[in-house]
Amino acid sequence: MQKISSVKIAQILGYDKQVDFVEIEGVSTDSRTCSKTDVFIAVKGENFDAHQFVADVVKNGCKLVIVNHLVDNVPLNKQIVVDDTLDAYGKIGAYNRLCFKGKVIGLTGSAGKTTTKEEIKFLLSKFGKTYATIGNHNNFVGVPESLCNLDMSADFAIIEMGMSAKGEISRLTSYVKPDIAVVTNVYPMHIEFFDELEDIAHAKAEIFESLKADGIAIINEDTNFADILEETAKKYTSNVVKFGKNNIPDVVFETSVAGEHHLYNAWCSLQVVLALGLDVKKAASEIKNFEALDGRGKHHKLKLENGDFYTLIDDSYSGQPEAMKIALQTLSNLKTTSRKIAVLGKMAELGSFSQQKHIEIGKTVNNSDIDVVVGVCPEMKDMLSQVSDNKEKYYFENKDELAQFLLNKLLQKDDIVLIKGARYSSKLYQVTQELLNKGK
Repeated sequence: MQKISSVKIAQILGYDKQVDFVEIEGVSTDSRTCSKTDVFIAVKGENFDAHQFVADVVKNGCKLVIVNHLVDNVPLNKQIVVDDTLDAYGKIGAYNRLCFKGKVIGLTGSAGKTTTKEEIKFLLSKFGKTYATIGNHNNFVGVPESLCNLDMSADFAIIEMGMSAKGEISRLTSYVKPDIAVVTNVYPMHIEFFDELEDIAHAKAEIFESLKADGIAIINEDTNFADILEETAKKYTSNVVKFGKNNIPDVVFETSVAGEHHLYNAWCSLQVVLALGLDVKKAASEIKNFEALDGRGKHHKLKLENGDFYTLIDDSYSGQPEAMKIALQTLSNLKTTSRKIAVLGKMAELGSFSQQKHIEIGKTVNNSDIDVVVGVCPEMKDMLSQVSDNKEKYYFENKDELAQFLLNKLLQKDDIVLIKGARYSSKLYQVTQELLNKGK
């Protein structure tokens, strides 16, 4: 972030008591890496409370800390006390963002937002210096971090925002204040935290609340509850742009991997290019060079112990119903004589919809051109119950013996195997890592 004084930080946070005047060059929430020119923000998480490290960081040379209560053995004039340290982090990030002279693109969606963010970054980098959220750092820590770490010399910045409850995007977008706000799609993600599916659309549409009057809203016109997105966007701006099957930029392009979701990512990215007044044909010509991300549909050619090769489609970063259906349909539609294998882990945060959604996945598999299906975790028994005996099917209680089964018993020459499931619930990403380690 650009250099800022401790007095200015106190002013931003509405703190009216005296603090030592020092110049701050960065923000830290990690006591292990906090430097002498950082302000340390004591964040309280589920498993730790950083207030217990405040005295140590000050002892190690940190000259300013932000806390939600005074900490013993730390000089009063080195402490700024606030009600919510995470909100304080966001407000500092918001100040830094307002000092940024380039264009800011804010982005959210139920699935594929990190990939779309990276594709937008890839395309905009052909026109100017481009900054973007690192990985999926899109929560109440990640968004302020992204704003504080803004490359102030960049022409464009893409900030990803995630949510699991109503009001979260509203708070995050108040920090980001995007010039362009994008919603990639609305799917039943985190549905256990909402009463109705359409509430997810309302929560995603909060991203439009901090648009300027001349800001641009970009929405997927084919997604669930697109009407809610559009109606909400029009409350804040008259500039609403859509993308979808019937609203495609007039350019020709190729994607590096197959799948309708990759087309949507590209259509969305091209609409951002158009909204910025850049050369869309130049951008379209670059799409073929953008590759799928690790854990999000990337293809790997791997070797078995006998020397034969197979293809791993690593989509193990996350698993939610609509994204899983899309991944299965993409696998089914591949034009090949090779066996198609789907290894599917449980889907999480579905609440009372869980059984229904797992059954829907089973029906998708049953009606597909997939040859073999492996279900992992007890929830996947409902999925497997919908798959006829015409297909080869297997069940595992957890991922522990799965990699060895795949490598030693199931996989054959030229097989194509998709691995997808909820990251932290099914932990199939650990299986893909084992396959990658042994097959490269």
